[in-house]
Amino acid sequence: MPRESKVDKKKRTAKIIRKLKRKYPDARTALNYSNPLELLVATILSAQCTDKKVNEVTPDLFARYGTAEEYANADAEELERAIRATGFYRNKTKSIRKACAQLVEQHDGKVPQSMDELVALPGVARKTAAVVLGNAFGINAGIPVDTHVRRLAMRMKLTHRKKSQTDKIEQDLMALVAQRDWTTFAHLLTWHGRRTCTARKPDCDDCVVNDLCPSAFKV
Repeated sequence: MPRESKVDKKKRTAKIIRKLKRKYPDARTALNYSNPLELLVATILSAQCTDKKVNEVTPDLFARYGTAEEYANADAEELERAIRATGFYRNKTKSIRKACAQLVEQHDGKVPQSMDELVALPGVARKTAAVVLGNAFGINAGIPVDTHVRRLAMRMKLTHRKKSQTDKIEQDLMALVAQRDWTTFAHLLTWHGRRTCTARKPDCDDCVVNDLCPSAFKV
């Protein structure tokens, strides 16, 4: 089979996006939040944890801490207890307190709206920053590559990177997807990965993009 050109791959990606948009018109982040700070905290908590579990923890957490200053000044043991169920709670507590302290010191307690300023916060990597920018502010500064996005991108042959090369996978996808769709694209792949293209047993028969996926019926 001849190697797919960049132009053809870009066209195929656009078709995949159109079909997935029709399939999942309501695709959005699964994390519950009502402001940028809540989303930042929830995204930090989501590391190595399911969104469902984070959503079980955050109602009480958000009721207890409403500002960056309150998180920054929170008693460490108290905050640890509040987020224990999300796992790695000691490291997450340190990240949240330090990040919020920096928000207070450098950004008047507000979540900044640029990738550079967000990744400068303790505990905030590029994926977290892209999630916050894309969902809280509508700024498409990157494509959040979670486990579903990575798996589907590899199955659909949109990237040939190794599983561990998350940053390079993101760069490959950003070159294929129109910037206006970066955040939406991540949501679409995540929703499709959870509902159809699952890790252990992808449902290729019921997949709306099986005609565009080189791995269909072969995984």
